[in-house]
Amino acid sequence: MLLLLGFAFIAGLVTILSPCILPILPIVLSGALSGGKWRPLGVVTGFILSFTFFAVFSFTIAKALGISTEILRNISVVLLILFGASMFISQIQLWLEGFASKFSSFGQQKREGFTGGVVLGVSLGFVWTPCVGPILASVLTLAATSQITSQLVLITLAFSLGTAIPMLLIGYGGKHVLEKLPALRERSGQIQKIFGVLIIATALLIFFNLDRKFQTYILKTFPNYGTGLTSFEDNEAVQEELLKLEDRDSDSSDEESSLLNFESLLETMTAAPAPNPDFVGGTKWVNSEPLSLNDELKGKVVLIDFWTYTCINCIRTFPHVTSWYNTYKDDGFVIVGVHTPEFEFEKKEENVLDAMEEYGITYPVVQDNDFKIWRSYNNRYWPAHYLIDRNGQVRYTHFGEGKYDETEAMIRKLLEEDGEVTSDMTGLEDETPRNRRSPESYLGYARLDRFASPERVVRDRQSTYSIPPGLPLHILAYGGDWTVTPEHARSTKNSEIDFHFEGRDVFLVMRPAGGTAGRVEVYLDGELISPGVAGEDVVNGTVTVDSDRLYKLVRFDAVEKHDLKLRFTGEPIEAFAFTFG
Repeated sequence: MLLLLGFAFIAGLVTILSPCILPILPIVLSGALSGGKWRPLGVVTGFILSFTFFAVFSFTIAKALGISTEILRNISVVLLILFGASMFISQIQLWLEGFASKFSSFGQQKREGFTGGVVLGVSLGFVWTPCVGPILASVLTLAATSQITSQLVLITLAFSLGTAIPMLLIGYGGKHVLEKLPALRERSGQIQKIFGVLIIATALLIFFNLDRKFQTYILKTFPNYGTGLTSFEDNEAVQEELLKLEDRDSDSSDEESSLLNFESLLETMTAAPAPNPDFVGGTKWVNSEPLSLNDELKGKVVLIDFWTYTCINCIRTFPHVTSWYNTYKDDGFVIVGVHTPEFEFEKKEENVLDAMEEYGITYPVVQDNDFKIWRSYNNRYWPAHYLIDRNGQVRYTHFGEGKYDETEAMIRKLLEEDGEVTSDMTGLEDETPRNRRSPESYLGYARLDRFASPERVVRDRQSTYSIPPGLPLHILAYGGDWTVTPEHARSTKNSEIDFHFEGRDVFLVMRPAGGTAGRVEVYLDGELISPGVAGEDVVNGTVTVDSDRLYKLVRFDAVEKHDLKLRFTGEPIEAFAFTFG
């Protein structure tokens, strides 16, 4: 924790050198030049408080109030415009001073600009979108999914403190220059009006997203500007701490502490009744008529397997699950697969049937398109296994991959409570990835958390994005024209995705947007991918996306770090999520 606090503080300090800080520097400087000696301190105090609050709590507040975070941001833009106008319209200045004085408890400081500076700093903290390195990206991701802890608040506070210190120096430096140079001091009124116009102009740039376009222009004009500023966050110690902090790749492995804690709790409930014995809410049964633990499955040992067919973690469990079914089905063992879709296209029966044929699934499967069975089990994970004894009691649970021998031993134990098992253990090798790798990364804006394009994401309509130089590890960016929806990003001809990843295997869930197959060229470190490391869906460096599924792009013999570029060269394609092995 202390390591992350230290690096977050340093990350905030070096932000002053990055292009994303440029649009707000006129506001910092102009806010410091007007008002008394306490004004710069007020600006950075308001900035620290509001940025920390907004970064951690904005998504939760917006969700609770049923409003967009853009509304909160736009309110701050209006405040900035008013503040700028107050620097050359005396009536607005008097109104703002009266408003601020009602909330001031700083006595004499009030008259010297502290409170007004706080108001400006608060507005600034709400509208600033920083250049995001791995540490802040993890914080924003967890905050967006309402996984808020005191650690997140402290890390964000450390980052904002680091950012505020150079701002404070700029503020007091500018004030010192103004006071020491007679020519400037004599024209302070005119300078104040000029900076008021600058504040309004900057606020309008932010409102119309032109600040991000300005950053893009800077990066294109000076391609090495800001390169490597967040690279120090990619060191192994920081990455290990981030993995502990995030604990969020819930469908990837059972090694994360939150899974283990939840799992341990459920495993102590050795006689808990099955939550949904009749699988109420299932939309379609495959390989079977509808089943119930109270009727058709009574007296059987039943494994409930929650899965979805594009989940790589589920796919890696199928050899074990299908072998258990084939080995023990004659001993009174039944598997019921509950297919709960992560993406909309996974609700299609024909897609589920194709996947079942591909992975050799012959046991009963119920489609849970409305998540009713999922919710009745209070389930949170793909894959998830609930093992139920002959009396209809949940006796064992396991979430994620791994622990195959333990799960199979529990199956045998429950079967032997009322019979004899003559078959040997299946003994399949556990190939669950144990090395560090990039986390699952979604491309729709509902869960787009590792994104580095300088432009703000435009929701549900086509917009142009650019790829900054030197992507940090585990971070992706769009290039070209994309339409970003809650679930996916839709490509256009020659649009791109860049991803600086770590892993042995790279997978991407995709589907042809209009029903016509599209093509994607795959590049590694700037070169068309070679056959030796290309995934099985890549032919001559190109993937043909002709169905709704998970595509295998890259395959190494060991975990490596590389820059991946995908170029979408043909018909539009909807891209959903990256996963890594």
